[in-house]
Amino acid sequence: MAETMKLPFYIKLTAILVCLSTIFCILYFGQEIISPFLLALLFAIMLRPVVNFFIIRLKFPHIIAVVLSIVLFVTLFLGVFYFISIQITDMASDWGKIKANFLYHVEHLQQMIRDNFNLSKREQNEIIDQATNDTMNTGKQIVGSTLTSFADIVFNAILVPIYTFLFLYYQNHFVTFLSKVVKPENHRKLREVLFQIKVAVQSYITGLLFEMIAVAALTTVGFYFIGVEYFILLGIITGILNLVPYIGILFAGVLSIVVSLSGSTDLSIAVGVIVVNLVVQFIDNNILVPMFVNSKVQINAIVSIIGIIIGNVLGGITGMFLAIPMIAIVKVIFDRIDTLEPWGYLFGDDLPKTFEWHKIKIPMYSYQSTTTVLDVSTDIVAPEPEAIVKKEETNEGDNNDAL
Repeated sequence: MAETMKLPFYIKLTAILVCLSTIFCILYFGQEIISPFLLALLFAIMLRPVVNFFIIRLKFPHIIAVVLSIVLFVTLFLGVFYFISIQITDMASDWGKIKANFLYHVEHLQQMIRDNFNLSKREQNEIIDQATNDTMNTGKQIVGSTLTSFADIVFNAILVPIYTFLFLYYQNHFVTFLSKVVKPENHRKLREVLFQIKVAVQSYITGLLFEMIAVAALTTVGFYFIGVEYFILLGIITGILNLVPYIGILFAGVLSIVVSLSGSTDLSIAVGVIVVNLVVQFIDNNILVPMFVNSKVQINAIVSIIGIIIGNVLGGITGMFLAIPMIAIVKVIFDRIDTLEPWGYLFGDDLPKTFEWHKIKIPMYSYQSTTTVLDVSTDIVAPEPEAIVKKEETNEGDNNDAL
């Protein structure tokens, strides 16, 4: 039997760093190719139960089941886009009122700046004109980059459904390929990995959809009661932007404040928007996320935030959306490989989620683990002096000699 060659630690560390650097370079420079590919993979995993329903329950051929699933998927997206476009059209019809309200708030803002910073309106207008001229100098570049981004969005919107169709159509072909790559004695572990990946991705995306609907509904109701004019549009946009973890809700809040102020001259509307967003986020973080998302994908907050930042660097908003499910897939693979299992545990969340007080479950934030039994203490204590340790070892040796 061939013996495994043992390499020094510094060689292993160098190899790991080189591999990670290569992976990051590939993801960064190939994001336009990889991002739609990964999106299609997630959507294919999500649509697999729909395909099975058409095949098993309705007895449709495989190709027809896949086509119908893609059609339903695209129709759903187009329906949401059409509804949002109608709301935006209604908002655009009130452009005159929006412009008047905007100028009203600008007038009050300039008055406040003049009273607090001793800048006259003429000086403020000069600063604005200078900034406008600087912006116009780079206007061509901005327009060019905007058109390029729009073209990329349209291209991906066409490419992702095609990739999704191919993933669903050639699913058995890909699984057979993996079974040929993996040794026969590891086929059982391969099936476990594929099953856990399917469960993790489907549960995570389903949880996100439920969370999106709940956040959109709560925000819409809240904006309606405080008198925001375009409450339906802002509620839907808030729910959609909430799909981007941590960052999306900030953009949604700023957008809601701006739109609410443009629709009314009452500044208290902005305070109401902030209160509604805070209440909805409290409900989302303490009820919706633990119920629909965190219960499906056990990833700790540190790894989630770092992954989202890396995803933003590598792939922008798409990378931020893909970060959590990709980490979940990596964690499933790590958990099934003995040498990588500690890293899977590091990615996971082993803390107790709630404790019960008078039959009421309350979020529990503690460092003590309840799901893993360790044979060592997790408390950090000062090491014993070396002399005492040697003395104890000597005493133990003397006692053994006496026995």
